[in-house]
This record gives sequence, structure tokens and C-alpha cells, in this order.
Amino acid sequence: MNRTLDLEEWAALGVPLLRDPRTFVADLHQRHLPSPGTAVVAVLDPLHRLVGSASFTPRPSSTDGWQHRNAILAHLRRIVPHDLRRATPSRTAVLLLCRDGGSGWTARDGAWMWGLRDAAGLHGLRCGAYVTLTPQGWQVLGDGRHGRTPHAGSWADGEPPAVTALAGRDGDPGWAGGPVEPVRRTAAR
Repeated sequence: MNRTLDLEEWAALGVPLLRDPRTFVADLHQRHLPSPGTAVVAVLDPLHRLVGSASFTPRPSSTDGWQHRNAILAHLRRIVPHDLRRATPSRTAVLLLCRDGGSGWTARDGAWMWGLRDAAGLHGLRCGAYVTLTPQGWQVLGDGRHGRTPHAGSWADGEPPAVTALAGRDGDPGWAGGPVEPVRRTAAR
């Protein structure tokens, strides 16, 4: 099955514009320091403030929108409760994909767009912007807004994400039973 959207289909969805894409992209980049091959899903409240976000690395071989939808949905479930009981969605799901290559639309972007649209709907959220981070800079596909920084190589310029040790069963933090989870996994205000 062809689970993908082209730019015309994406534009026809009426995806809400990001109020300040430059600041939004810079904030997500600072929180997650994505390298090429990393996806960052974020949720915005009705006032376009960041509610939560998670970064993940999808399988390199996955090119089907169905697989992307499942990955996005799994991370949405970890960062915010669903809004399925609301008559109309009030929060918005946004996806940033850090990748190599040119800044133009690709068939793989179309699969990610399909996945974002479907995952947002299944979680009771509005489908928001799809942003790519390439060596040339960032671009909001479908509305033409873009910038040079951050870019796909900017992660090497930032500080490594902090690591937090969670307490083990006996109450002692550390390796003896307490898992270590990177903070960049989920970030919320």
C-alpha cells in the first residue's frame, strides 16, 4: 500500500502554521540535539507552547507511513495523554526529522507526513507542521519557511544531553538496579 502524502495533499490538510518556527526549531534542537536519522515529535498546547517532546531513531529500512505512524504514536503516548474525549482537538502534534540530503521534499518525507497525520488523529491531536533539518538548514515543508541554523550537523556543536540515574529498587541510585535514561528521551515543561 502507498501510505504517503505529496506536498499538494499535505497542503490540502490545512496544517496549522507554527507561530515562530525559527524559535521552535531552535528550542527543539537545543533540547534533543538530533543527528541525521533522528526524529523528534513534539506536542503544542492551544497557545503554541511546547507541552512535551521525544526524540527517537527509527529503523533505517522503514519507508512505510504505517511504520512511521506506529513509532510516532508510541512516543506520543509516552509524553502526553490522548485527547480522544474532546469534541475537537486542542493540542497539536509536530514532527521534526533530521536527515542527510537536500532540503526538498522526498518520498520518505511523504511517508513521515502520512504517519504524522494518522498518529495525531489516533491520539486526538491536530496534525501540525512537518519540519526537516538537513545540511542546508531547517525547512517547514508545505509553507516554505526556512532558515540556515540549526542544521543537520549542529548537533556536534552542542553539549551532550544530560543523563539521569533513576533510583533502584533499594532506593540507591546507580547501576545496581536503577536504569539510566537519557533526558533527551522526553522533555516537557
